[in-house]
Amino acid sequence: MISAAALTAGLAELGVRPGTVLHVQASLRALGPVAGGAGGVVDALLDTLGDQGTLVAYTATPENSATSRVHRAAVAGLTPAETAAYQDRMPPFDPATTPCSPTMGALSEAVRTRPGARRSSHPQTSWAALGPRAGEITARHPLASHLGPDSPLGRLYDLDARVLMIGVPMAGFTAFHLADLRMPDVRLREYRCVGEDGWTTFTAPDLDDLHFGALGEEVLRTARGITTARIGGADCRLVPVREAVDLAERILRRPRA
Repeated sequence: MISAAALTAGLAELGVRPGTVLHVQASLRALGPVAGGAGGVVDALLDTLGDQGTLVAYTATPENSATSRVHRAAVAGLTPAETAAYQDRMPPFDPATTPCSPTMGALSEAVRTRPGARRSSHPQTSWAALGPRAGEITARHPLASHLGPDSPLGRLYDLDARVLMIGVPMAGFTAFHLADLRMPDVRLREYRCVGEDGWTTFTAPDLDDLHFGALGEEVLRTARGITTARIGGADCRLVPVREAVDLAERILRRPRA
């Protein structure tokens, strides 16, 4: 069992400082048992960040989208009539009450449900935040900017936030989407989500992360601001968003053989 004191000490060793805007991506399974569970981890993070720090988590709900991989898997094998009935039963997204996807992990849900948390309104790719900059980060989230410069993720870049990766490899580094969207050949596709006002269809960039593993390895070889530490059973990294995204953009723009 990892105590709150040990977790706080590990975060400080990694370089998490009071006043930081911190996006956390975590595998609690990799970290190991923590006193207080996911809530105990949130407590330690908030204690380390202090009153002026802001804690941010990705609280996506791909289950609310009829065009997501998660939804396509859920309706695989159903007839058109059964699929329509399934979609009719899907509850509309409510930022205040809709749980984040189980694929996001227990820590994201613990941030979302913490009293005082703010959450963005996107029915598929919402974000939650705690702290003095929570409203600024989550206030604007257009449908067509899932994970782009006008989303909370873009605000993390503008604020030069840090990403705390707890047992999560760079293949899961969400901010790489910002580098992808700077490329000249970004494809668009149609999305369909059930939002607060019912079903809505919109056009937005076609997002994928299958190349993030190789991209992350290249970023790790050249980045200077990334720190590492072992906390509990997890290999952890503290990654400056702006440096990682800018490096990823330069890598993606290189001519390919």
